[in-house]
Amino acid sequence: MNTAPNQQQTPQTPQPQSREPAIWPTLQAHDAVALIDFLVDTVGFLRTAVYQDGDRVAHAQLDWPEGGGVMLGSYDPETKTWCLEPGTFGAYVVTDHVDALYERLTAAGVRVLRPIEDQPYGSREFAIADPEGNKWSFGTYRGDPRPADG
Repeated sequence: MNTAPNQQQTPQTPQPQSREPAIWPTLQAHDAVALIDFLVDTVGFLRTAVYQDGDRVAHAQLDWPEGGGVMLGSYDPETKTWCLEPGTFGAYVVTDHVDALYERLTAAGVRVLRPIEDQPYGSREFAIADPEGNKWSFGTYRGDPRPADG
């Protein structure tokens, strides 16, 4: 089964404008199909593109509704020089809905690594582990503003 965006890109097709941020964390999973389902159905990522052959995912793009996203695929030991082994990934995800997300994930029985709490730097956040053991932190901290040029 191969699912992808309805509009296929070709060299002649204008590319959509890039989204901020333009950094895409990547990870691999022993069971990429199950991890995608968890991240979409339980956590709330959007299934933007999934290219798979049977149970093997060659590439998936999951967007976070509030901006950014991750790319992932099935674990391939031949790519160890590029991707991390399953279960060794970690990410911080910004959300304005941290309390509602925490309530939803705890109600779903997701393993909480760090309960929700206010941080001294002004963020409210918590951390979970996904079924592969990757660590996900969710919070309101959007980073400090960039220094002015010059």
